[in-house]
Amino acid sequence: MNDAIDSSHGTHQLAQAMVLAAGRGERMRPLTDLTPKPLLSVRGQPLMQWPMQALARGGFSSQLVNTAWLGEHISSHFGQAQHWPGLPEVRLRYSHEGQDFGHALETAGGIVRALPQLAAIFWVVAGDVFAPDFVFSPDAAARFAASPALAHLWLVPNPAHNPGGDFGLSATGQVLNLPKGAPGRDHTFSTMALYKQSFFAHCGLPAGNPQGQALALAPLLRTAMDQGQVTGEIYFGDWTDVGTPERLAQLNV
Repeated sequence: MNDAIDSSHGTHQLAQAMVLAAGRGERMRPLTDLTPKPLLSVRGQPLMQWPMQALARGGFSSQLVNTAWLGEHISSHFGQAQHWPGLPEVRLRYSHEGQDFGHALETAGGIVRALPQLAAIFWVVAGDVFAPDFVFSPDAAARFAASPALAHLWLVPNPAHNPGGDFGLSATGQVLNLPKGAPGRDHTFSTMALYKQSFFAHCGLPAGNPQGQALALAPLLRTAMDQGQVTGEIYFGDWTDVGTPERLAQLNV
């Protein structure tokens, strides 16, 4: 990965991964009225810390976190570096969408905002998804780098809260943009993914998103799928989209 200068933390790599942590968490209220959802505790530590540590375990220790709702709580909690036992030092930087624009920029808008701080190939994971056994593999990143694909997604079997699914998956590993109700739409996007910067080249926003425009990710993915530019695979490990207080409570039983 390329080196870059970050004035807030000396010389180190461009971020190899982005952890999405800007959402309001409306369905989690009142738990999220005073605490950003990614900082809610799951099994003794903040929810977003699970993927952060898993990324570090895979060697992806330069990470960027985007924030909006109560974002100062997140940067205050983690600071600019973390030293978790048995893991390499995690170096952190932030894209404070709430401070810069007064609101979250949605997933694609937030990623484009952060692009100048991200490596040519980078991971993205939601900070409110619990997948404790997911492996952020350097080999997976290398295979993706050598492929013509612009995005590689990890999909999960459709959970009870999303029975209609998001996408299909071909026998050759192409993610398919199938209409709602279509046979084969058996998979839900886990949020874990690898992207190339070029995936966002034609999104309509300049890198850095200086105007702070909100932009959804799903339409970009569907367009790229129709062009055969998105590959994927199925993740069968434990996975929970912590979208309701009930799901959070189940994890903490």
